[in-house]
Amino acid sequence: MGTAERRQREKEKRKKEILDAAKRLFFSKSYDDVSMDEIADAVELNKATLYLYYKNKEALFAAVVLLGVEILKEKYQRCMEKKTFGIVKVALMGQAYYEFSQEHPDYLRLIHFYGSERFSKENPYTEDIGKGYGICRKILEDAIRQGIEDKTIRSDINPFSASMYLMISFMNILSLENKWKKVISNEGISFEKFAGDFFKFIFPAIANTENKKLEIQEILSSEDFFIK
Repeated sequence: MGTAERRQREKEKRKKEILDAAKRLFFSKSYDDVSMDEIADAVELNKATLYLYYKNKEALFAAVVLLGVEILKEKYQRCMEKKTFGIVKVALMGQAYYEFSQEHPDYLRLIHFYGSERFSKENPYTEDIGKGYGICRKILEDAIRQGIEDKTIRSDINPFSASMYLMISFMNILSLENKWKKVISNEGISFEKFAGDFFKFIFPAIANTENKKLEIQEILSSEDFFIK
């Protein structure tokens, strides 16, 4: 291994160590409660060295957000690869978003927070985050188009608009603040049931009811779709 290659590998290793430390801190605290000094201490570097790898705290936060977006994108891609009806893929993507919220609640919280207007559009990771989330929406749109073609989804639905409605709904339902989760809980309803009922409410709205072979409730209670 040449000197240049070794230095590059060391640089990438250091960059990952910084990102991992930032992720742990952003997961455990609010954005405002994390400082660059604290991140530098966590990786035993001086703050000046930290800025050689990341422009500022916002850039580090965005880099962590991008990791979460990539996880969600991979889940959507796996749903799209399944050999099944378009509406089933849409249902599975809703399920995938739910799984993401349960497996990676901190990533979901950071993604939701990053959507606020406090972050600069000049952030070096903003474009990649937008592209990643845009790919997720486009995959969902493709599943809706397939559903229209295989006659499991209504033909009068605009695929783009429907994908926007669903992505926004997924994000907001699964990112409910604790105060709203408490309201739901006080009614004796678990959040899992609340999320499951939402999916059962929304998917029949896009289903092609003229397709007599389509049993939407059977799809939503199948082994592949475990929210009951």
